Amino acid sequence: MTDELKNVNDNKEKESESSVAEETVDTAVETKTKQEESAPEAEETEKKEIVAEEEEPAKIHVATFSGDVDGQTYTFDQLEAASEDYTDEEFHQLVGMYEDTLNEIDEKEIVTGIVVSVDEKYVIVDIGFKSEGIVPVNEFSNKVIENLKPGDEVEVFLDKVEDREGQLILSRRKADILQAWENLENAHETGEIIEGYIQRRIKGGMVVDVFGIDAFLPGSQIDVRPVRDFDAYVGKTMEFQVVKLNMQAENVVVSHRALIESDLEDQRQEILETIEAGQVLEGIVKNITDFGVFIDLGGVDGLLHITDLSWGRVDHPEEIVKLDQRMNVAVIDFDENSKRVSLGLKQLQPHPWDEIYTKYPENLRVQGRVVSIADYGAFIELEKGVEGLIHISEMSWTQHIKHPSQLVQKDDIIECVVLNINEDEKKISLGVKQLEKDPWEELLERYPIGSTHKGVVRNLTNFGVFVELEPGIDGLIHVSDLSWTDKVEHPNEIVDKGQEIETVILAVDFDNRRITLGHKQVEDNPWEKYAEEYGPGSKVEGEVSKITDKGMFVKLELGVDAFLAADKLAEPVENLKESFKEGDKVEGFVVEFDEPSKTIEISQIETEAKKKTSKKKAPAKDTVETGTPTLGEVSGLADKLAEKEKQEKEK
Repeated sequence: MTDELKNVNDNKEKESESSVAEETVDTAVETKTKQEESAPEAEETEKKEIVAEEEEPAKIHVATFSGDVDGQTYTFDQLEAASEDYTDEEFHQLVGMYEDTLNEIDEKEIVTGIVVSVDEKYVIVDIGFKSEGIVPVNEFSNKVIENLKPGDEVEVFLDKVEDREGQLILSRRKADILQAWENLENAHETGEIIEGYIQRRIKGGMVVDVFGIDAFLPGSQIDVRPVRDFDAYVGKTMEFQVVKLNMQAENVVVSHRALIESDLEDQRQEILETIEAGQVLEGIVKNITDFGVFIDLGGVDGLLHITDLSWGRVDHPEEIVKLDQRMNVAVIDFDENSKRVSLGLKQLQPHPWDEIYTKYPENLRVQGRVVSIADYGAFIELEKGVEGLIHISEMSWTQHIKHPSQLVQKDDIIECVVLNINEDEKKISLGVKQLEKDPWEELLERYPIGSTHKGVVRNLTNFGVFVELEPGIDGLIHVSDLSWTDKVEHPNEIVDKGQEIETVILAVDFDNRRITLGHKQVEDNPWEKYAEEYGPGSKVEGEVSKITDKGMFVKLELGVDAFLAADKLAEPVENLKESFKEGDKVEGFVVEFDEPSKTIEISQIETEAKKKTSKKKAPAKDTVETGTPTLGEVSGLADKLAEKEKQEKEK
């Protein structure tokens, strides 16, 4: 019994010795930590005391302890001595009480501790272990460290129970990080809304501080509308939802847009259930494209097409609206299947064609802006939604305009006259030349019919010659009115472009603004004299001017050619070109005289000539037939000539 008691006392003494030793070492470590900057003398003294300890192992001296110790100090001898103050029961009770003060803790976990002390560098924390831990002050946030005092509870991370020096390793930073990841994981699983501080802008989005961890906020997840200025969000605290979490890769993605969309979903459903054509809704310009504008109606996007922005011409929607502009729009159409909403802005304004005849009566002088130029004319905007066309033919009385750009350019402000309105087709005809006096009004005073004038050949065609009498006043000489005697195949046989030519006014067509001119009429008609001299049966003489296979042409004394056919010779020949040559004189009788076709036929067969003599010689006319209206037709003499010719035929 005495031996067992002695063994128990020995165990008690050893446990007591171990406990005191641990407390002494912890105190030494703590004191050493606080006095890292002690003077060299203290270090020297410490070395001497340590040497003394090595020489006297029976005594323990805490070299680094410099403060006062509460209570009595014991030596190893005293501790090793058997104690008779406690019975076995009391001893086990005391051991149990001591063990109850120690917590069962594991490394790499967050534990709750009590702040023992706080100084400029360290915070001493008691976590219920045999020793206290030291946490650097810089691991606490400024807000926490300002209010931290002894006795406060703090959560710390138990990194290691004991390092090489026997020190308990704690970390506030790791505790915060681990707690933050636990909070993020919980928020990701439950969809909980968390707050974060937007720190800075990076490519593609923003960096957000959430529970001390950097999270990524994509630019598309900031708002339901496109963000114009990312920098405006820096420094703001906003609510977010964790949409992606990867703890191993330390990747966190948050969204603010998800919160807005969830709030707008109810509003969206309400709008879709009540929307109908004709409604007027308020919206915000969300996006602008070349073809139109997207309007946010509060969770529902609608398209405002460029053609529905204004009654007038719009080149780009930015002329009318701006981003983020709040405006009223009308619902034009709603497709329930695709949930597409078509909107209009011009429908909220009166139609500009209402009372169009009152605003723009005919012959009214108006001003407008050139909005478009085509090959055939220029479009003029009189007001938004009201445009008129100045046709190229209505631009000048006198100038030869090939393209409207010769007179006007886009965006020019010009004056014009309203000519007519077609309300059904929404067309207005305008004119510019009407601002000046029409030169055709007094044309006959300057160019009476039958008068002779000089002009310049401006153009040649197969059917005639265009001659400019004055700027803007042209006339046409038909190919048949170029010569009395020559058969003209093309006008270039007689005249050249740019040549000055003398003409006679034959007729004027005011409706079509055409003037008929003649060139041969400047001279007397020689066929009147030919008709007198070379009537049917007349004997004629002339020189051979041209020989063909079918006959030969004979130039008569008055200069006109007559045709003598090979079968009309007095004596038949096998080869005309061998029997006759140019310049030979031949005789014959006129058997055919045709003034319209300008042909005279002669024959050397006397019997055939006698048959022709029984016919009356072709009567002379007071005027000459032309390919165009004659002077007689214009002056009213045509009827008299026709009546006279009829009477002569009856005789």
